[in-house]
Amino acid sequence: MLHLSLLYLALTLCFLPNLYCSHPELRILMNIKASLDPENKHLTSWTEFGNPCDGSFLGVACNEYFKVANISLPGRGLTGRVPRSISRLKRLSGLFLHYNSLTGEIPKEISGLTELSDLYLDNNNLTGEIPPEIGNTSNLQVVELCYNQLTGQIPRTLGGLAMLHWLDLSFNQLSGPIPVNIAKLPQLEFFDVQHNALTGFVPIDLKRLNNGFRYNNNDHLCGITFPSLKPCNNQLEPLSLPKSASVPPRCNQTHCTDPSNLKHVGIVTAIVTVSSALTITACVIIFIHRRQKHKIWSKPEPPEHELTTQESSPKTNEPICTWDPTQNSPKSCGFCVEFPSDSLQSFNMEEIESATRYFSDNNLLGKSKFSTVYKGVLRDRSVVAIKSISVTSCKADETEFTKGLTLLTSLKHENVTRFRGFCCSKSKGDCYLVYDYASKGNLSEYLDVEGVKRTTHVLDWPKRVSIINGIAKGLAYLHRNDPEKPAMIHRNISVEKILLDRQYNPLITNAGLLKLLADDIMYSALKVSAALGYMAPEYITTGKFIEKSNVYAFGVVVLQILSGKSNVTGSVRAAAKDRRFGDFIDENLEGMFLESEANKLIQIGLICVDEVPENRLTMADVVQELSRFV
Repeated sequence: MLHLSLLYLALTLCFLPNLYCSHPELRILMNIKASLDPENKHLTSWTEFGNPCDGSFLGVACNEYFKVANISLPGRGLTGRVPRSISRLKRLSGLFLHYNSLTGEIPKEISGLTELSDLYLDNNNLTGEIPPEIGNTSNLQVVELCYNQLTGQIPRTLGGLAMLHWLDLSFNQLSGPIPVNIAKLPQLEFFDVQHNALTGFVPIDLKRLNNGFRYNNNDHLCGITFPSLKPCNNQLEPLSLPKSASVPPRCNQTHCTDPSNLKHVGIVTAIVTVSSALTITACVIIFIHRRQKHKIWSKPEPPEHELTTQESSPKTNEPICTWDPTQNSPKSCGFCVEFPSDSLQSFNMEEIESATRYFSDNNLLGKSKFSTVYKGVLRDRSVVAIKSISVTSCKADETEFTKGLTLLTSLKHENVTRFRGFCCSKSKGDCYLVYDYASKGNLSEYLDVEGVKRTTHVLDWPKRVSIINGIAKGLAYLHRNDPEKPAMIHRNISVEKILLDRQYNPLITNAGLLKLLADDIMYSALKVSAALGYMAPEYITTGKFIEKSNVYAFGVVVLQILSGKSNVTGSVRAAAKDRRFGDFIDENLEGMFLESEANKLIQIGLICVDEVPENRLTMADVVQELSRFV
């Protein structure tokens, strides 16, 4: 009895989430790890001595029976393959491996996951055909396989997934027809097959999905009930007789057709005649319609998914509405904003996630107290910077927030970062601002940290002069009141806010951004600038920010660029005033600079940081002074 009791106790402990015994699915997970992450770079928390159900395994969640229920590893840099052994996790309901670099084929063994409801394998490098066996996974509700290199036909077996409501197969190399039974799925809400090589008739039942069915860039699909599709050849054929039917021979001297058959012949002849007439009429109507459509759409109609500006749309002042608050889809994004129709690109959450590789740490550019910035690549291959801001950090009043966005959209200058568009996700609680990407980083990366001499990223003298000139032009543009935009003050100029593009052209970033932020967040950002020495004395004493306060911050940046130092101390300023170039000009230049230009730039910088606002130049004056020698 004692032995039986001990055995019972041991077995009981083995099924608890602790380390008395190995977890029964641990060996399976270690096999999965070896396949997904063969170099052991990203799943280091998956260890053979660990417990998958205690939260220590990255991306692994268990159910109440201590069985693995979810594997969620989007954007983790995985470079291996989807293993067959994953089918042995019999209680797996969610598999999220999107936005990685997985290769190989989709294992047919996935069909053994009878409780699987969510399958996300999109945005990888998967090849081969879609296994028809997936159609046996009866609980599937979401299947995401887009942005891979899948070939072959869409399996008809997918039409047997009665619970499926989301199917995305876009941006692959699939061929053949769209199975009719997929169109009849009762729960289907979204079906995307864009950018494939599909052919044949589009099932009419897909019309019920409205915008939930996307089919662009499949040149050989056809169907008269869908816009932009050509009619199918067999849709306009007249009624034809069965091949077994034949018209009886005419009456001759020895044989005559039965009179009753003559009646049938007349009926058939009439049907053929009427059908032919209808066919000719239909062809004429369609020809005229297509000619008229060709005149209207003289340019190719842009695919629905592409990130394009509104240039092809009529110029109106109607609001652009991209967020329906009644919908809770995680892919919905944006809200109603009144913009000039040719100024904004529209984005949805799927495009933001795809661009950033699902906010991969590898794409992280920087963080602050209120925002996170990611590098992103759009579908048109352009590179962007995507700034994520929590809605709680933004102005609560939507009208004020909209005004801020409108201001961002109006800024168009070669020395101000271009605002590409935005996306506000109701479900995620974040807003995403999309800007052009600056490949050379920000100006602070080219300055010496105190006490440490820079050995790389040294800007030569001509670049420094050009950068100062570009910053001045950008600020003068912001201060100027134009018909396209109001005069504005940046309020947060610093070397961190100056980006450099591929040609080292300076770009002022975050212009107008404070207009979007809640007051407490805005003041917090300004305190940081004040602590770094960019705030003019009048702001610190009165709390008032004027154009000349902006000029003061510019003067500080000029002195930083010339000295190569992030902290322009009193002794450094004294050396500048006395024109002791050896003690002031960046020693990394090794004397390679023009004293005449250095003297003029020092003079401009010192005037701009004068404690009395009236003694400072305007930015227009600075640009004029610089034009004399730049």
